[in-house]
Amino acid sequence: MISETLVRVLESNTLIVAFAVVGALVWFSYFLSAKLTRGKLHGSAIAIVGGLLLAYYGGIRTDGAMGLADIPLFAGLGIMGGAMFRDFAIIATAYGVRFEELKKAGLIGAISVIIGVVVSFSVGAIVAFSFGYRDAVAISTIGAGAATYIVGPVTGTALGADSSVIALSVAAGLVKSVLVMVATPLVAGRVGLDSPNSAMIYGGLMGTTSGVAAGLAATDPKLVPYGAMTATFYTGVGCLLAPSLLFLIVRMVLEN
Repeated sequence: MISETLVRVLESNTLIVAFAVVGALVWFSYFLSAKLTRGKLHGSAIAIVGGLLLAYYGGIRTDGAMGLADIPLFAGLGIMGGAMFRDFAIIATAYGVRFEELKKAGLIGAISVIIGVVVSFSVGAIVAFSFGYRDAVAISTIGAGAATYIVGPVTGTALGADSSVIALSVAAGLVKSVLVMVATPLVAGRVGLDSPNSAMIYGGLMGTTSGVAAGLAATDPKLVPYGAMTATFYTGVGCLLAPSLLFLIVRMVLEN
């Protein structure tokens, strides 16, 4: 009786449950990171993998398409993981930036964003082509996903891509995000990633806000807002270029 009452209360406050579940997952992931890897594998990377496994479990159990959000008790995860909270979290990272340091990036920071988007898109497009895709829409969507898992769905939706192709673009972006999380603290010393200026350039080149933020947090938490700032610009530039100019270039190349 008590358990049934508790379930009813929780199901009527699903957003609170979502925050509690995500908070517990993040805490446990950072615990595993500290105890098992001594911080070498960042807690955010473990949390993403754990979230994907839970989403897979939810989809298998309910034959649904939204992961754990298909289970009534965890329906709040669908809201928490939606665009509103995502964009709020991305914008919030910019509040730790000192404007004086931001200006120092200048033209180099802007160029790094353009280079990062074009290179990531090109690599994704080449991989898609090598796996047999010959449709400009599919190639552009997967290429955009290689930029970030946000740019991929935006591009796919704008171009009318198949849902399976959009899913592949999200998967490509998630793989990139996890790789950046893990690799950043390992290569930081070798690439001179030790100042706000270098963090902004790095964020512009890599682009994945979650990956850059987690990687920089494991390197030097003070660098996180700067890398996240240009990574956020990267996402915006990717959403602008991928379904327009870059798509037209891909179509032109395929037609020739």
